[in-house]
Amino acid sequence: MMKTFTAVIEKDADTKLYVGFIPGIRGAHSQGETLDELQENLREVVEMLLEDPHLVIATEFVGIQQIVIESA
Repeated sequence: MMKTFTAVIEKDADTKLYVGFIPGIRGAHSQGETLDELQENLREVVEMLLEDPHLVIATEFVGIQQIVIESA
């Protein structure tokens, strides 16, 4: 059975690495020099975490929103 997870990805300004995490899965975070490397690293972490029969996935991805702040 295939499962799909949504990762939040940012690029660290200091290290220039891509960093990502999967909301709701404690410990599901990694980094990589490229997006492909980050995706593979996250996949490996999630596969390892899913082996734990006591794993609790605490959230379900719903969507994203943009928040607009008017500055002076």
